[in-house]
Amino acid sequence: MSVAILPFLAFATAQVGTPGPANMVLLATGARYGLRRALPFVAGVALGKQLIIWPLGFGLLALQGDYPFVFQSLKWISLAYILWLAYRVAGMRLKVGEADGPPPGFLAGLIVHPLNPKAWGMITTGFTTFVIAGTPPLQATATIAICLLGLQLLLHPIWTYAGQWIAAGLAGKPGEKYLMWTLAGLTVASVVYALFGQSFFHGAPLQGTPQ
Repeated sequence: MSVAILPFLAFATAQVGTPGPANMVLLATGARYGLRRALPFVAGVALGKQLIIWPLGFGLLALQGDYPFVFQSLKWISLAYILWLAYRVAGMRLKVGEADGPPPGFLAGLIVHPLNPKAWGMITTGFTTFVIAGTPPLQATATIAICLLGLQLLLHPIWTYAGQWIAAGLAGKPGEKYLMWTLAGLTVASVVYALFGQSFFHGAPLQGTPQ
């Protein structure tokens, strides 16, 4: 097998299923609008990760040594975006089905992962750790893409529905603002860890020896 699928799935499940900027935004969106109204946004978030997987799989990792300023710039753009999301989450109030204005749509969801450092780090680790040396880029990239999309289609709606469920018990109560502040804090903590607690890009090109 050219990709260690089962170990990668175990790793990816832990990454996709645990708190991070995207999941915190999904949780807050579900709390604000409910799962049904948020489905276009959820679909955008799930498919947005493909915008990272395919360029990395076809050689973007190999360019980081030649253009380090590009990747450093991406880190800070990502940090600024996630901090803005956290600010928005902190100010949200729970009104499932009654929120003012339309919910975020597909295009809003599409950019969440490309500006999510945790997603970049996870995908980079997938290519450098679970892909056997000499694997054709198309085969490796398609395998990782399919595995991650399947996990996201399963787990992202769960996070969104969890927000709806939490909102049903907390909307309009004193604990509401503390929940939103906590979600915002977890969002910031996860992106700070992704950027500074582990390397944003830390691997080798696709054909590198698994670690």
